[in-house]
Amino acid sequence: MGFCSIIRDMKINTLSDYLKKTYGCKVYKLSLQSGCTCPNRDGTVGSGGCTFCSEGGSGDFAAFFLTRDEYGNSITIEENIDMQIESAKEKVSSKLKGQDHKYIAYFQSFTNTYGDPSVLKRIFERALLHTEIVALSIGTRPDCLPDSILSMLEELRNIYKKEIWIELGLQTINEESARHLRRGYELPVFEDAYRRLKEKKFIVIVHVILGLPGESVDDMLSTVKYLAGLSPSLDGIKLQLLHVLKGTDLAKEYEETGFHIFSLEEYCDVIVRCLKLLPENIVVHRITGDGPKRLLIAPLWSANKKNVLNTINKAIRDA
Repeated sequence: MGFCSIIRDMKINTLSDYLKKTYGCKVYKLSLQSGCTCPNRDGTVGSGGCTFCSEGGSGDFAAFFLTRDEYGNSITIEENIDMQIESAKEKVSSKLKGQDHKYIAYFQSFTNTYGDPSVLKRIFERALLHTEIVALSIGTRPDCLPDSILSMLEELRNIYKKEIWIELGLQTINEESARHLRRGYELPVFEDAYRRLKEKKFIVIVHVILGLPGESVDDMLSTVKYLAGLSPSLDGIKLQLLHVLKGTDLAKEYEETGFHIFSLEEYCDVIVRCLKLLPENIVVHRITGDGPKRLLIAPLWSANKKNVLNTINKAIRDA
């Protein structure tokens, strides 16, 4: 289910519109794993990860990266990716209903450029070899994009003539908030990575979390304003509702402090204000997000995705 595309006379460039215009059909994301960990977990930057990050590394719905099959036999990287793709396709099969469709291979969990470039090349190349996959979307951190990785990705793009999206978890430009959530890098690191990605003409999508502890609505709008004003222009944005998930340090903080959690009405108001700040050329990939119901502590209203999107749609229409 998408969201409506008009706030009065202002066009919202939705992901579904962009994909249909670019590929001429419905395009579904296949949530995959590269087997990478994160420098914010293995001790390189930190050991606890970002406070909001679950054990699934923000990829709780992704297929598993396996090294052995059910009989204990070793699985090659290529076999692993093929298996993940087939499993992910099965998960979205109920949505297809006989319509023409393509897929995006979305490497979602943890930091998917944090590894040996030659190994990552085999992983990404295997996905690109699937003819029904039209693009790669790679979730990562701006401090994990050395030139060797960018050169490898540029080579794959040139060979396969398919889009490669780089998704960066910025979350906020407020340095105090970033330290509190243990992001592990400062804003200039993001700015340098963004500049190098745009120089190589990669499609860049940035994640923003709305509702971080201690942030005012003005703080959140400042992050969106900053991204709206980037030059060269940002390609896409994901506006993510903060979820408090079991097993995270954020859950401990919530239990101890009871920091403010958005009501649905408050969140709708903030989303509308954020969307009004975005120029038409920026593709809006997400306006809420999902928290696994088995892990979700708050806000519980977010578990009813249909109601959330319907309510946001109404808020947009009424804006």
